[in-house]
Amino acid sequence: MAQYEPADIVAAPPDVRAEESRLRKDLGFWGLTAIGFSNILGSGWLFAALYAAQTAGPAALLSWVGAGVLCALVALVMVELGATRPEGGGTVRWPLYASGRLVGTLVGWSVLLSVGGTAAEISAIMQYAAHYVPGIYHDGRLTATGLGVATALSVLLTALNWFAVRMFARLNNLVSVFKVVVPVVTIVALFLSGTHSGRLTEHGGFAPYGYAACLTALAGGGIVYSVNGFQAPLDFSGEARDPRRTVPAAVLTGIGLAVLVYLGLQLAFLYTVPESLLAHGWQGVSFDSPFGQLALVLNLHWLATLLYADAVVSPGGSAYVGVAIDARHTYALAKNGLLPRFFMHIDPRSGIARRALLLNLAVIIVFMLPFGGWQDIVSVMGDMYLLIYAASAVAVASFRAHDRERGLPLTEGQVPGVRWIAPLSFAVATEFVYWSGWHDLRLALPLVLAGVPLFLLQRRRAEGPPTREELRQGAWLVCHLAALTLLSWLGTFGGSGRLPAPYDSVVVAALSFAVFGWAVRSGAAHLRMTRNGRQLT
Repeated sequence: MAQYEPADIVAAPPDVRAEESRLRKDLGFWGLTAIGFSNILGSGWLFAALYAAQTAGPAALLSWVGAGVLCALVALVMVELGATRPEGGGTVRWPLYASGRLVGTLVGWSVLLSVGGTAAEISAIMQYAAHYVPGIYHDGRLTATGLGVATALSVLLTALNWFAVRMFARLNNLVSVFKVVVPVVTIVALFLSGTHSGRLTEHGGFAPYGYAACLTALAGGGIVYSVNGFQAPLDFSGEARDPRRTVPAAVLTGIGLAVLVYLGLQLAFLYTVPESLLAHGWQGVSFDSPFGQLALVLNLHWLATLLYADAVVSPGGSAYVGVAIDARHTYALAKNGLLPRFFMHIDPRSGIARRALLLNLAVIIVFMLPFGGWQDIVSVMGDMYLLIYAASAVAVASFRAHDRERGLPLTEGQVPGVRWIAPLSFAVATEFVYWSGWHDLRLALPLVLAGVPLFLLQRRRAEGPPTREELRQGAWLVCHLAALTLLSWLGTFGGSGRLPAPYDSVVVAALSFAVFGWAVRSGAAHLRMTRNGRQLT
């Protein structure tokens, strides 16, 4: 693939180029790996082992392996984009470049909504902190007092990100060390406390609720949300030293380390839950703070103390990274024109988009009002992330198709096999969205589709009504989301069941590959038009 130059696709205005040049390139391999790993290993490790076991029993182990493999496929697509097209907030910019304003607006809108992921981490801190500070969390939601404490924490995390990228990386490295040590200590301590043999075959067998439950556990058990976050180094590719070498290695290393830790935690949970709690099977096991309460039941009070402390540090570290990533996304949204250019201003001394930080602080606080609980937030956020991944798969295939039309050779940064990895990762992301179930999709997909009137309003204000070509080139995503909503209602993952299993998942796969081909053709046509004189800003 030809080396990316923004001018090949879009002639950026002088103010955009001036702000882009102020980004500091201070991040190396270990800094990027720590950012990715810290973003993955957040509140998920404190909750997902319980929810996954409740959903699939011991077969949840297969869900973790599957999530790691499939996320690696999606990551390889995004790695090529990050290595060959390094840019701050790239996950927002690439779909705009490849598919035009309509797709760029819908993806950007999803990114703006996904700031709720940071709110989920803060909510998790409140839930565990309630063990020591009663009254801040009740019945799965923040109380008025808890909302005040969460707001203060959000302000603190924003203040920490207010300073230079180098300081951000150093602080995150320190937090990441603690986040690695505590889960590993938890795994070792639980196994040393004594295990119960036969846990993978007793109490209903290895898959007591059927192997289809492994699919449900991907979303309903919090596994997708837990493994999500591997894209974090890509969003810092514009601030990385030697991004073609360091970004791919950091992304894949982060995924591998995180999946190993999650598998260890899942096994420790399965083997050490007391027999008395399994009278009603794995679905009958219930903890408000899973590993903390399990440690108390096993008389590991020192471990419980450590876990309740880490329940603040781990989600806090992910929230810390999340605030930084959200700022880069908001910066990119301002570059796309979805937000006023006011929010893409880079402070010349620190190299930070401080106005974007302030906007995201407001969004985080507002998001915690209707979604006060961790599980409520992550059930919707996972779908937002997956839609962004799907759009990235289309982007890389569109870029490659356009390069082939121009007769350009492949260059450094190309990922071997991406021609089949891209459609597969698009289908995987779509299946993950579908498997999250009707209960979540009936909220998430209409929220994303609300970006369509936003696009029409934005386009009318800027240049008048959108052209027929713009609508046609972005129609694939609107139709894809509408069809997914219908199939979710018809299917067996929380829907009406009119489309039985496994045919529902087969239909979703067929839809995915058909839409992918449509999307790539539309993207290549858009890139031809852009190159022939039309510009995006």
